[in-house]
Amino acid sequence: MEVKRSRNLVIGLWVVIALLLCRIFYIQIIDSSYKRDARNNSMVYTTIYPPRGIIYDRNGEVLVGNRICYDIMVTPREVKAFDTLALASVLDLDADWIRSQMEYYGKYRSRIGFRTVQFAKQVPVERYMKFAERAYDFPGFSAQVRTLREYPFNAGGNLLGYVSEVNDSDIQKDPDAYRSGDYIGKTGLEAAREQELRGEKGYHVYLRDSRNKVLNSYKDGEFDKEAVPGKDIVTTIDAHLQQYGQELMNGKKGSLIAIEPSTGEILAMVSSPCIDVDVLSDIGRHYAEIAADPGKPMFNRTVQASYPPGSVFKLVNGLIGLQEGVLEPWYQYPCSHGYAYTKSRKLGCHGHRSPLNLEDAVMMSCNAYFCHVLKNLLENPDYDSVDDAFDKWREYVLSFGFGQKLGSDVPYELGGNIPTSKLYDKRYGKRRWKTSNVISLSIGQGEIGATPLQIANLAAIMANRGYYYIPHIVKDSDSLTIDQKYKEKHYTMVDTTQFPKVINGMWKAVNGGPGAGGTAGMACVQGLDICGKTGTAQNPHGADNSVFICFAPRENPKIAVVGYIENAGWGGSWACPLASLLIEKYLLGGTTRPELEERMMKTTFNVRGN
Repeated sequence: MEVKRSRNLVIGLWVVIALLLCRIFYIQIIDSSYKRDARNNSMVYTTIYPPRGIIYDRNGEVLVGNRICYDIMVTPREVKAFDTLALASVLDLDADWIRSQMEYYGKYRSRIGFRTVQFAKQVPVERYMKFAERAYDFPGFSAQVRTLREYPFNAGGNLLGYVSEVNDSDIQKDPDAYRSGDYIGKTGLEAAREQELRGEKGYHVYLRDSRNKVLNSYKDGEFDKEAVPGKDIVTTIDAHLQQYGQELMNGKKGSLIAIEPSTGEILAMVSSPCIDVDVLSDIGRHYAEIAADPGKPMFNRTVQASYPPGSVFKLVNGLIGLQEGVLEPWYQYPCSHGYAYTKSRKLGCHGHRSPLNLEDAVMMSCNAYFCHVLKNLLENPDYDSVDDAFDKWREYVLSFGFGQKLGSDVPYELGGNIPTSKLYDKRYGKRRWKTSNVISLSIGQGEIGATPLQIANLAAIMANRGYYYIPHIVKDSDSLTIDQKYKEKHYTMVDTTQFPKVINGMWKAVNGGPGAGGTAGMACVQGLDICGKTGTAQNPHGADNSVFICFAPRENPKIAVVGYIENAGWGGSWACPLASLLIEKYLLGGTTRPELEERMMKTTFNVRGN
């Protein structure tokens, strides 16, 4: 028994030895990765930064490109005595700052070790050339090529967003992709499409000798990794139209949005006050100033602001009335400067002839007419109660894209608000409220909140006679395919045959001619057949907001626009001409109304207040 146990022990020992020898043979002869790992302490990896993807407009013009710059790097352990004043002059740096940096490196010498660290960021090419000419005077210093964003058009600062250096939070979220000193899209399209735009970093591998001096490329670059450039993105934006829209909105607070109805592609999306692209290219220096601006230029009003839509919402109520069978185009309702909804209370209206049918009520934007329409909807005998009729009304409204996010690819989109019957049950008591309590909804006031993008989408729905594509800002391209949802039609609950009955009134509002009483006559451009609807939305914080939606031409529309100008008053005076100028620019390439254009560009409102 003892002999057998000894024999088994010897056999087991030889098996272990054999396994170890096989493993050593594999490591030493077959698998070179272990050899590389063993030499990692003598290797230096230098990062190769990829160029960020270029952002184009719909016509192939560059919205956001790249320009070369350099980061000056330093390996403190390799630095020898140098002329501080000379380096300061070459790099346009403060000499005292250079001395303090070198003192810092000396203080933390052991922590830094033989690492190469960033010394100066974003050095322009001309400065780098001066440095390169005298690099031999500054041992231990080197340069690393980087790219910065540049903007050929001063257009779409809020929409495009900016790129900035990563913070600790960015690194923690994706430690494999980022390290200190890297750049990341922080807002707008730059942030939303960061994964496509950033590309993939590469590296060169070099060897150090026993004195830690960098010698040459390891194995002639066999294990180097090339950087992968970021993917280019083609947007739906028309750069010239976007720039023109920003010029029109200068000195005004609000939004100007244009959509191609047949695709849902956003042609222009102006949020004003906007961020100047020159500021975007050097955001670090200007960030505190922008963040403190009371005009909130970083706030994208097109998708983040919620406003009462005002009288443009009458189109929705009219269409629902037609679909529900409580309204016919020839129905006439009186207006005596408003609608008395109780014995002592009246919802006012501007002076115009009376009574009106549907077309003329749209043309003249009669408040009283649409109060009657809402009353008919909510007191429809087909429903058991006002609550039930209201719930059905709300269902219709949601089908127009209100009260919820549209699902666009514009970052930070909000959904607005369409009230529920439960809100009024809570406010007035279950089944204790009636039409008079919610009459302001008839003209797009009250508890309704909509983003300018949702209102622009209404313009596209009218142009399409009842459906829309989800508005979006990125197009299909060789490097990127957009989500299929942006190619699907979304129909409202109103039959397409109802829309021409309302569109006739929109056409008359713009083109009705002298004495017709149309509220949108300032939008008329001979030959363009613009159809539009004005709105004047009450603003509890100041003067009324000016609203206008339109599309053109009437048949086979190419563009739908919303203008929403805060504190500008009547819709026909400001939002109307601004939106029509944008249409004229897109369809004709310029304006036939230079005096109007000049007045719109020169007129400013208080954009720095709350």
